[in-house]
Amino acid sequence: MPALLGAAELGAEPGRRATLVQFSSAFCQPCRATRRILAEVAAMVGGVAHIEIDAEERLELVRALGIEKTPTVLVLDAAGRIVRRAAGMPRKADVIAALGAAV
Repeated sequence: MPALLGAAELGAEPGRRATLVQFSSAFCQPCRATRRILAEVAAMVGGVAHIEIDAEERLELVRALGIEKTPTVLVLDAAGRIVRRAAGMPRKADVIAALGAAV
């Protein structure tokens, strides 16, 4: 598993303070709701980015991180370390609480 996840691994620029990384798939209904929740939280907290990754397009990264289902959400700190991980659709309050471990 990569020790740190940066722009090269994520395919987008991470947040200055934290990053919410969502692994999704095309036909995943909970992924759509998760996208909305994470986008709302990222908009509320300065320096936090939301990056969505298509699991089917990034199989090497999915395997390296042990992603087994979608949606899976990783919370990264400013350095790109994974500080929290959850599979399934998260609750907004849980995402906000998880960010507390990253910022």
